[in-house]
Amino acid sequence: MQNPVLFWLRRHLFSSVLQTVLTLLLLTVILLVGSSLLRWGVINAVGLSGNVEQCRAATGACWAVIGEKYRPILFGLYPYDEQWRAALAMLVWFITVGVSLSPACWHSRLLWPLWLISLATMSVLMSGGVFGLKPVPSADWGGLPLTLLLFSGTVIIGMPVSVMLALGRRSPLPFLRGLSVIFIEGLRGVPLITILFVAVNVFPLFLPADMEVNKLLRIIIGIALFFACYQAEVIRGGLQSVPRGQYEAAAVLNLGYWHTTTKIILPQALRICLPAVTNHIIAAMKNTSFVIIIGLFDVLTATSAVMQDPQWRRYYIESYVFIASLYLLFGFLLSRYAVWVEGRIDARRNPEGVS
Repeated sequence: MQNPVLFWLRRHLFSSVLQTVLTLLLLTVILLVGSSLLRWGVINAVGLSGNVEQCRAATGACWAVIGEKYRPILFGLYPYDEQWRAALAMLVWFITVGVSLSPACWHSRLLWPLWLISLATMSVLMSGGVFGLKPVPSADWGGLPLTLLLFSGTVIIGMPVSVMLALGRRSPLPFLRGLSVIFIEGLRGVPLITILFVAVNVFPLFLPADMEVNKLLRIIIGIALFFACYQAEVIRGGLQSVPRGQYEAAAVLNLGYWHTTTKIILPQALRICLPAVTNHIIAAMKNTSFVIIIGLFDVLTATSAVMQDPQWRRYYIESYVFIASLYLLFGFLLSRYAVWVEGRIDARRNPEGVS
């Protein structure tokens, strides 16, 4: 019996002369680059517990900059003595995400209250002013907690809006369809930076003199609407991919528009466009870095600010590798979770594996 490992190698890597040459070339490049990275990042590197003098004498990476600057990187301008509150807010966020990802909790009656309570708890912890907590203005929020709050608000507000815009653009009512088209094309046609400037500087001009809307809330709504316009077109593509027979079957059963849409059409459309939806959600996480334009310090901007320290400035690569690893970990976990959800849906639709 043939060894399965050798069979796989022969079939996928060495099936022809050209493929064998390409495989060997790629392996050579991987070994050369990998060995260099290994020497720089591990063998000749200074660990987290090192100091700046050791880093200056080393020929590899200086991970001591992470051990020295991790608090301003993770928490930005948030007051040092109150950073336990920001850490607790992040813990609340991670617990909420963990609960939300469980299939047993996939119900709107549970998820919406859970996220509303979670975001309210995070806001109270971050802002203070109640329960004996020291007030901290939103201008001093920063780092990873701010990134998570911006991202959560963007998705929670943006996803329902994107669904409504997608349905509106396919509506038989000309006024509703035209309004959705104008809204989508208008916001997609301008950069996100412009929307942030409008939310911060222009929107308050239309409010009464004695009325003020929190700057962070305005930013979250602006990013969420921008996200919703792109996501709406993805969902519209999914709606167009649902076979016409599904609509006709619902009409035969005398089902109303909303029942047909929410119970039959929309679930199929979201399943079809799930990879693209996931892609835009991952992009929403990275779009939070644009808030530097209006003076907020997310985790990436906080890292850039920290690297102004003359003693540690030369080790900026290590800091950005650390932040890139956080973004990479988030994107990878979310993409793998989306794949798992697709597999779960397919298994429920086809439990016997019949093609």
